[in-house]
Amino acid sequence: MCGIVGYVGPREASRVVVQGLKRLEYRGYDSAGVAVRQVDGRIVIRRDVGKLANLEQLLAQWPLAGQIGMGHTRWATHGAPSQRNAHPHISMNGRIVVVHNGIVENFAGLREELEAEGVQFASDTDTEVIAQLIERYVASGLTLETAVRHTLNQIKGASAVVVMSQDEPDTLYCARLGNAGGITLGVGQGEMFIASDIPAILEYTRHMIFLESRQMARLTATGYQVMDLQGQPLTPTIHAIGWDPVSAEKGEYKHFMQKEIFEQPRALIDTLGGRADFENGRVHLPEMKLTANLAQRLQKIFIVACGTSYYSGLVGKFLIESIARIPVEVEYASEFRYYDPIIDQNTAVLAITQSGETADTLAAMEQAREKGAVLWAIVNAYGSQAMRLADGYIAMQAGPEIGVASTKAFTTSIADQYLLACALGELRGTLSAARLRQLVDDLVQLPNLAGRVLDHDPQYQELASQFFKATDFLFLGRGINYPVALEGALKLKEISYIHAEGYPAGEMKHGPIALIDETMPVVALVTKDALYDKMISQVQQAKARGGIVIALAQEGDAAIQQEADHVIHVPAAPPLLAPIVNVIPLQLLSYHIAVRRGADVDQPRNLAKSVTVE
Repeated sequence: MCGIVGYVGPREASRVVVQGLKRLEYRGYDSAGVAVRQVDGRIVIRRDVGKLANLEQLLAQWPLAGQIGMGHTRWATHGAPSQRNAHPHISMNGRIVVVHNGIVENFAGLREELEAEGVQFASDTDTEVIAQLIERYVASGLTLETAVRHTLNQIKGASAVVVMSQDEPDTLYCARLGNAGGITLGVGQGEMFIASDIPAILEYTRHMIFLESRQMARLTATGYQVMDLQGQPLTPTIHAIGWDPVSAEKGEYKHFMQKEIFEQPRALIDTLGGRADFENGRVHLPEMKLTANLAQRLQKIFIVACGTSYYSGLVGKFLIESIARIPVEVEYASEFRYYDPIIDQNTAVLAITQSGETADTLAAMEQAREKGAVLWAIVNAYGSQAMRLADGYIAMQAGPEIGVASTKAFTTSIADQYLLACALGELRGTLSAARLRQLVDDLVQLPNLAGRVLDHDPQYQELASQFFKATDFLFLGRGINYPVALEGALKLKEISYIHAEGYPAGEMKHGPIALIDETMPVVALVTKDALYDKMISQVQQAKARGGIVIALAQEGDAAIQQEADHVIHVPAAPPLLAPIVNVIPLQLLSYHIAVRRGADVDQPRNLAKSVTVE
């Protein structure tokens, strides 16, 4: 899901909305639409597939004239890209119009319930359920505000929602659930704005309100009311956004890195959009140009990458080997280019690169091309050299990543490798239809799980206040969480300048245990999986040497409280997706430690965002 813009005031709403959506085009989308209440009182919708230029042509041919409206650029999650699935969505009786970012996890059950009551759906989306539910509650005699609150309390999953109705012709409602979609209110003079991201409305106002999770707002041209989902009024803070464009882009956040960490739930939604087919339990990766013949003849995959992307590839090895049953080797691109790897036409080389311009990774790709390999890329920057070189690619859809220390590119690239593994597994016949559906269904909850981790940010700040003076850290993980330990150590090194090592926990007694004493914080990933008991043993060994153990464990795990000095709880996640959830607390812990140490978080010393020279 992508951009949202809403407006109420004296201006032509369609112009404000479309111009705002243009400023959010960088997120990527497959369709766009706008709804405006006309001067005759009717709410009229224009929408089309493709770029905003197509929508603009529609509006030029059939203009919309009105002073309240909303619009959306969509990246498909439920339902293929099409005009009928583009937002805004309208209820069966035409009274309620909705735009929505996020995933309604329980939409299938809600849709069945509504269809049993005679509701006819006009799209394949999860979003339409929201409009139809509000319509049902209004028809039962509830006020629009109460109907919106009842609906928001009924749907599950992280979402951002904007609602317009013929029953309250001069009012917009909006809400935020979880952390997958932001909602910003722009406070103007005799006008109000809504946006999913600040740049959409900076032209009109610098006075912003950022809704927190499970808050909603009622907007008219003359003002706003913010409340919780029980209807209790709230007094939000109005942030004065500076005129400096760089500061404005940060919005409510102190650093770009912090903003990018908190953007991960939405980035995950965007990278799943159009690829995870939740209706049919399948994966679509058209840009990869995969065929059954290609998938079945592959005998090996090399993943080549640098830094954080290399650690993402280590997770990808687990995913591809587990799901698609293809042997995978993960190589540093800087090393791969200087030895003679055994590669032929039955080998695929997958490059992972945020910028698509990393010199070592590009050189590795060139070498693979010369040896006849199938060349793939997972890349964030559209039009980059890596994307152009590749035979097939997956775009991360993470949006701009300004902070030098990569965060959302790590989690989205893992999600993309998961999708690739599913697609290969289906084509190779290593997955039953039932297993593939389960793997796809597991993705539905992923953005919300990531958002729930972000809700505990104050805990990470408190831990940082205790450990920011440490000189050394040890990060331990096993299995699929071993790369997460490596990435946690890298983040701490990059931005705080504290020496940190990531290690496979089973190797601790083969050397690193000699370093452990009462001054050494040990971060252990002890989530409940097949290696849980082994990790408990490693924690006990660290404690026996006087180490200070910070355990990352699943919610509800009481036993770990007896073993560790500090516990960071994360929600239980499907085992193959756990690294995405588990890495976020380590990102935030590193961030807050760096802030306490006074380090330049966004531009750490000696580092560049993209290493374009050897």
